[in-house]
Amino acid sequence: MSMERITFDGHGGAALAARLDLPDGPVLATALFAHCFTCSKDIPAARRIAGRLAAMGIAVLRFDFTGLGHSGGEFANTTFSSNVEDLRLAAAHLDARGMAPSLMIGHSLGGAAVLKAAPEIAGVKAVVTLGAPFDPGHVTHNFAGALDAIDRDGAAEVQLGGRPFTIGKAFVEDVSAASLAPGLAAMRKALLVMHAPKDAVVGIENATEIFLAAKHPKSFVTLDSADHLISRGEDAEYAAEVIAAWAARYLDLQPPAPPPGAPEGVVRVSEADGQGFLQDIMAGPKHHVLADEPLSYGGTDRGMSPYGLLSSALGACTSMTVRMYARRKGWPLRHISVDVTHDKVHAQDAETATELRIDKFHRVIRLEGTLDEAQTARLLEIADKCPVHKTLEAGAEVTTELAG
Repeated sequence: MSMERITFDGHGGAALAARLDLPDGPVLATALFAHCFTCSKDIPAARRIAGRLAAMGIAVLRFDFTGLGHSGGEFANTTFSSNVEDLRLAAAHLDARGMAPSLMIGHSLGGAAVLKAAPEIAGVKAVVTLGAPFDPGHVTHNFAGALDAIDRDGAAEVQLGGRPFTIGKAFVEDVSAASLAPGLAAMRKALLVMHAPKDAVVGIENATEIFLAAKHPKSFVTLDSADHLISRGEDAEYAAEVIAAWAARYLDLQPPAPPPGAPEGVVRVSEADGQGFLQDIMAGPKHHVLADEPLSYGGTDRGMSPYGLLSSALGACTSMTVRMYARRKGWPLRHISVDVTHDKVHAQDAETATELRIDKFHRVIRLEGTLDEAQTARLLEIADKCPVHKTLEAGAEVTTELAG
């Protein structure tokens, strides 16, 4: 994944700081991400979701709302409506670059802003909310003790997440008057609502109201024990996985033709967690797996090990090869399963004359169906003709170059 730092003008003319996360290959679609109230574009959940989408070919623009993070302007002068306008301007900026967003994702109050803005952005096909309030005015409970002072003095300083923010009377009045229901009913875009049942900041009943107000197609996925900020890595990874899989159903992700000499396209592997060993593996925009190491080897055990993936390739190829042969012959093979184990063994165990250790893959093949002995024997012979089996036995040439 590569990144471009950009700025564009917000609703009041101040420069808004943005980050455009780009796929390493062609851009197949673009997403626009709105962060939570008083947060920034760089919170861990936003980074993880953007990285996962970029791995499947979707560029992601995430920016700091006016007066927050690295963006200019005064936060005290912003309102919920100004956040919605900042989103529209972000979408217009992408459109001017030929990258009009087809996916919008919003976290907490950013989710409410996305629901408000999305119906007016024509190119958007799908919308995702994470812990979003149905009533944007819900956010005022975070500083309820200061509401009288804000009303009396026009503004007041409040502590949010251990940081001081000045909240203006215009913000309170605007967010309290905002309503999402009319726009939700007429949105005509696919919607994914994600929410944690034990969210202590925005209750789960908000997800219910959003879901009920929207028209189909709509989906709800629980974030289980995640906190409101989705701060744990495994929760952010889960959210990213679900969003990526769901969005692929509604976005037109058409990869280009594979490069010469790579008939199955490019498999891209990239780090998902710089602290451990977790890897994102993408084969085009639709096929994704995770690789990791066991806990005992310093990994987080959230994916198969590299040798586990190699074993799975052997097992899958074996099963496919046997199935193709039985189908062509019209034999009554009802089901196939292949167990594969991998170990390092001394070469003499493999009837060679050297003390070197070699890789040993052991397959246990189960064939179900009314097969006679001759058919069963023949299918076991065919198993040894699977292309991956041949590659492992013959060896392969691996070439390497440094990307420019």
